[in-house]
Amino acid sequence: MRTEFDQELEERLVRYAAIDTQSDETCPESPSSQIQLDLQKVLRAELMEIGASDVELTEYGVVLATIPATIESDAPVIGLLAHVDTAPAYHAEGVKPRVHRAYDGSAISFPDAAELSLSPENSRYLGEKIGDDIITASGSTLLGADDKAGVAIIMCLARHLLANPQIPHGKLRIAFTPDEEIGRGVHDKLPGDLGADFAYTLDGGKVGELNYENFCADGATVKITGVSVHPGYAKDKLVNALHLAGKIITMLPHATMTPETTDGRDGFIFVADMVGNAAEAELHFVLRDFELEGLEAKADLLEQVCAAVQATEPRASITCEVKEQYRNMHHWLRDDMTPVDLAKAAYEDMGLTVSSKPIRGGTDGSVLTAKGTSCPNIFTGMQEIHGPLEWISVQDMAMATQVCLKLVERAVK
Repeated sequence: MRTEFDQELEERLVRYAAIDTQSDETCPESPSSQIQLDLQKVLRAELMEIGASDVELTEYGVVLATIPATIESDAPVIGLLAHVDTAPAYHAEGVKPRVHRAYDGSAISFPDAAELSLSPENSRYLGEKIGDDIITASGSTLLGADDKAGVAIIMCLARHLLANPQIPHGKLRIAFTPDEEIGRGVHDKLPGDLGADFAYTLDGGKVGELNYENFCADGATVKITGVSVHPGYAKDKLVNALHLAGKIITMLPHATMTPETTDGRDGFIFVADMVGNAAEAELHFVLRDFELEGLEAKADLLEQVCAAVQATEPRASITCEVKEQYRNMHHWLRDDMTPVDLAKAAYEDMGLTVSSKPIRGGTDGSVLTAKGTSCPNIFTGMQEIHGPLEWISVQDMAMATQVCLKLVERAVK
């Protein structure tokens, strides 16, 4: 069913997705890539144009704005967040969004990648979207609905509320963040600058999903220094760092505890990257578990494997450094479920069945919650993210917009 929001959401997502905003995990600056500011400046201008207050682009790359309250009440100040960056995991330059109107259930082809096909066979949820308008990229890039769909939804909601001051709602604070995809979306100054009693990220999947649990996450860097010798004269002298890296990978669990063998509430150890040569090598690991005890056990296992390989070759140097990334937001939210309960009521107002699967990943809300501003996650409809098959239904985005509208109205009751 088409709504008054469909066309605006479609136009916004298509426009935003065409702007390259890929973050750069190798850059320590904030934001990590200057191209993210290209979209941030567009959003700042659009917020000013629709009449938002307190619009600013902070020195750490976040766009902030206020939608003033329309009634006097003791309603909480609610924050709405989405991130502008796209994942470094896949090509994101030169995105060419395509709109497939009134999807008929057949396979969708891609003009820039003839070998690709999107259908309910490889994306089951697509089979539930017959008749919807589906947006994809052209096959050579991701789409970037993660999370420009969230940006479009918040912008559409903001424009609607500002154009209709008769709608009762309290003060809303908007934040568009950079660098979420590399775990740096929530700057230390953001909770104070946002000034919300609680908030929501618009960064979820299927209609009806409301997330308030997510992985605890650490990253590990293993550095190996071997002994470099000319290979023609290497007997009993060469210590090949790449061979030692291979041993570490081989000694870790393969049939269990990897992303491709786990689901549900299972955690994993993921070797995400390896660079180097015979002299030096560096491996990057992703450690994930829903509980801190499980996360610590995975870090201990990796450290034990590194120590065991080190023991086989004392001439080498192997170090393993584990760094905290983010934590399970439920560890804080379970003490006060107010934002979750409010969102559930808004979902039910729209006739939706709430699904609260734990996120096998993280959001800006994970970090924001740990920093004192509770922030569960609302669906947008995005599917098959971080790859060329990424797609989203315009009608799913419209439903998310309607849920947010119900939510802010309910908050003043």
